[in-house]
Amino acid sequence: MSLTKTTAVDQITVQENGIVLYREATRIMEDGNQISQTYHRSSLTPAQDLTKVPANVVAICNTVWTAEVIAAYQAQVAAQGV
Repeated sequence: MSLTKTTAVDQITVQENGIVLYREATRIMEDGNQISQTYHRSSLTPAQDLTKVPANVVAICNTVWTAEVIAAYQAQVAAQGV
C-alpha cells in the first residue's frame, strides 16, 4: 500500500476588477486511486505580494495586473473608503 499526497491549482478565475481567485486541490492517493480530496481557496488583489503563490497563478497575475488595472482597483478601494 502506497499513499501519496499531491497539491495542484485546479481553478483560476479573474474578476472584472482584477482580483484573482484560485483553488488548490489536495488529493490523497492510494496505489494510484484517489481516496480523499480537499480544497483551499485564495484571492489576490491587484499589486499584492505574490511570495509563496504558485507559479501558474503568478503568471496570470503578472499578465492581468497592468498599470491601468492596478490604478483602477486602487481608485475603487479609495472611493469605498476601505
